[in-house]
Amino acid sequence: MQTTIDDSIANPNAFRNIPLVLLILLFRGMGFLPLPVIYIFGVGCGEILYWTYGARRRITLTNLTACFPNYTPGQIRRLARRHFHAMITGMLVMSVAWWASSRRLERLVVFRNKVVLDNLLETRQNVILLAPHFIGLEFFGIYLSSWLNLTGMYQKHKNPFLDNFILRGRARFGLRLYHYKNTLISLIRSIRNGIPFYYLPDQDPGQGKGVFALFYNVKTATYPALSKISRLGNARVVPCMARLRKFGYGFEIIFDQPLGDYPTGDDVKDATTMNKAIERLISHAPEQYFWSHKRFKTRPPGEQPFY
Repeated sequence: MQTTIDDSIANPNAFRNIPLVLLILLFRGMGFLPLPVIYIFGVGCGEILYWTYGARRRITLTNLTACFPNYTPGQIRRLARRHFHAMITGMLVMSVAWWASSRRLERLVVFRNKVVLDNLLETRQNVILLAPHFIGLEFFGIYLSSWLNLTGMYQKHKNPFLDNFILRGRARFGLRLYHYKNTLISLIRSIRNGIPFYYLPDQDPGQGKGVFALFYNVKTATYPALSKISRLGNARVVPCMARLRKFGYGFEIIFDQPLGDYPTGDDVKDATTMNKAIERLISHAPEQYFWSHKRFKTRPPGEQPFY
């Protein structure tokens, strides 16, 4: 389903969201620019945001300090600034992901280890694509759905107009999205029918909704759902990411080897295996992971608040 800005403006709810519509128009205009130009805008805006958005800067510095204890304070600050550059660039690149033709998206991509995915699909093995929260996440999912039958999950936005707009953008090449609160029966059936599942696992689930597993040697509240979905769907789990290349010259899509000895039936062990896979992906581009998110907000009983 192709999303157009005209469709969005025609929506009656749009007249209650005039500032949002104007922002979408500006955002769409950004999508016509070459990626290196968008990159320059992203770095500049990210630098401004780093110095003006103190709350997110402190969260980012806290996360990085906990996860990279061998880094000096100066190295942590430099990595945090690069993260803000990458984060804003990733947001601006969504304008390309939501509107560019499949031909343009194809020109912006190079692959690393695509043979991993190809071999699984050719041998008719069920696949879950483990796609953590990197800045290229939106681009990655939309691009994959332009040539691969794909399913994913989503969480509703509070603004119905914006929710509809985002959903249509993500699904414009046929990506089928399941709401995360819905039953898993349809999703599992889809996976068992050979349709890969694009799964985002790494957000704080909140107290009592996950298990505590190590992530960079920090006890981290982690969703245990991946092992259950993998088991029920009889699926191999392939960690993957889209890394924005230097100076914005496209994306490198990286596929890691499928998780071995997974799932085991031990939720903590399986969650730790998943977190270790995410760490390996982060090593390709540390600044492009979502460090500004309160990943360690939920603490084990008795522990002091992290932030």
